[in-house]
Amino acid sequence: MGRRFLAERRQDPYYRAAQREGLRSRAAFKLAYLDDRFHLFPPGARVLDLGAAPGGWSLIAHERVGPRGRVVAVDLRPMEPMEGVRVVRGRVGDPELPARIGETRFDVVLSDMSPRISGAYATDHARSVDLVRAAFGLATRVLARDGTFVAKVFDGDLLPDVVAEVGARFRTVRRTKPPASREPSSELYLIAKGFRPSADPGTGRSPTGGRSGADI
Repeated sequence: MGRRFLAERRQDPYYRAAQREGLRSRAAFKLAYLDDRFHLFPPGARVLDLGAAPGGWSLIAHERVGPRGRVVAVDLRPMEPMEGVRVVRGRVGDPELPARIGETRFDVVLSDMSPRISGAYATDHARSVDLVRAAFGLATRVLARDGTFVAKVFDGDLLPDVVAEVGARFRTVRRTKPPASREPSSELYLIAKGFRPSADPGTGRSPTGGRSGADI
């Protein structure tokens, strides 16, 4: 890390607040905002957190779902144990991951996954879309009917396509940028609610896309 980055981070109010409150990452404030705004976590919900390390989102999810809820955190990187959170070390896209997770259905699937930044914007955008698609593919296998999918993506020309793909399986898809996201960052979050099965029982065909829009 460069000196400039470290100096800017020390001045970041969300980074400083995370340090004061003992949170694992400043990203915890992003998920708290998304839940406050979009009501992601019903009491007792089952939550799958993809790309969870170091665990900031998992701890917020655990707090929000309450003692009757369940949170499973997945990442290739090791994580310190978290009370009330089951940690699974694995890769999103591994065909064996759903069996390893060991849950029949989740109410919420989260993905804060981000590609390794190359500095080439088009490349980073495309890689972030690939990660959304990988998380979405898993979500369609493990989400309960009417479940919720939340994923980070970098804005760019491929965004309409991935929004349409996600929207084909959810009633609504919204886009938003939490206040805790850094101003220069192109990151957005997709909030997809109302998961629908892959086929309409009456026709055997995939349902049409859900409503899509920006958070205003």
